[in-house]
Amino acid sequence: MPYYCGVDIGASSVKLVLIDQQQHPVARAVRRSGIDYAQSADLCLEEALTKYGLARDEIGGALSTGYGRNNVRWADDVATEIACHGKGAFFHFRQPLTVIDIGAQDCKLIRLDGDGRRVDFKMNRKCAAGTGAFLEEIALRLDLPVSDLNGLAEKSTKEVTLGSFCTVFTATEILAKIRAGERVEDIVKGAFRAVIKRVIEMGLVDGALVMTGGVVAHNPLLATLASEAFGREVQVPPDPQCIGAFGAALMAFEKANG
Repeated sequence: MPYYCGVDIGASSVKLVLIDQQQHPVARAVRRSGIDYAQSADLCLEEALTKYGLARDEIGGALSTGYGRNNVRWADDVATEIACHGKGAFFHFRQPLTVIDIGAQDCKLIRLDGDGRRVDFKMNRKCAAGTGAFLEEIALRLDLPVSDLNGLAEKSTKEVTLGSFCTVFTATEILAKIRAGERVEDIVKGAFRAVIKRVIEMGLVDGALVMTGGVVAHNPLLATLASEAFGREVQVPPDPQCIGAFGAALMAFEKANG
């Protein structure tokens, strides 16, 4: 029985998913993208194959997506991350929806109709505000591991408002908040709220709301804050960090099976 592979090479990490003939994920791998995207993709594939006890010749099709999609030597085809994130999200939520994908370097809004067809999208590439890079900068200024941010924000009792629209200016503002005696957890929650504000400013939200990407995978409080901001539940699919790779695997399956 053949298996199908999707690999999503982002600016920060490589995500790979293997699915079976029933389109169920059977193995996945995630690692830093590094400077050699091709090698990182190779290592992810070997890790996933080893986890599930497969050989390369059991892969019936592979498709790559993301920032470094053209660097995957063994991929049969490529597709945009817009297409793959939409495909992966719609698999779990089969209704008109807006996918809010927050990645390391950009934020994407993807609107799909009731048949999963893309009707519109918007992408923020001009500024790190509203992305994982923004939160990494906040962690750097606070001298914290990025992995600690969500836990701290959940402990906040007094949210600090950050007014700057620029990541650099926000970092400076945070230093001023620290000097003023604000608690770190309150500052972090304010930073989380700032991410959601940037998403709201992009507009283009309609139908059911779904959040994907590594940022919400590691910081689930963002989905709660987004629900509050939009006044309706924001849903998160299984393994949101790998939803683009999963969508790529689904497209590989469709191409191989007509």
